[in-house]
Amino acid sequence: MPRRLPVILLLLALALCVAASYGLRFGLMEDGRWVGICADEPGNWACGLRSQLGWAIHFGVFGKLALGLSLLAFFVPRQAGWWLAVLAMAVTLPALALYNANFAVFAVVLAGLRLVRAPAPRSGVS
Repeated sequence: MPRRLPVILLLLALALCVAASYGLRFGLMEDGRWVGICADEPGNWACGLRSQLGWAIHFGVFGKLALGLSLLAFFVPRQAGWWLAVLAMAVTLPALALYNANFAVFAVVLAGLRLVRAPAPRSGVS
């Protein structure tokens, strides 16, 4: 397996996550057709999803979750911290697309710094 393949796959997964977030934003949240549909059929599953997503955006759930995960990832050592930073980045990028940029900008910086941090030298005599 080439050495850069995991990084390429990670970047591809993050790009897909951003594309899905923008699709959700412009296809469900900002599309004017949904206002009429949800006024006529409020029990529709997409209307319920739109409503819950609207509340999550209003209360900044995505930005706060992203910031919490990136702070946690910054202080967790080794591989576990790196994977937490990947998870934080996967939450941070949709938070930026879904109107929660106030906390997400700090989260993307912290998660990015954690992802590029050099591994700590191993203690012990070799």
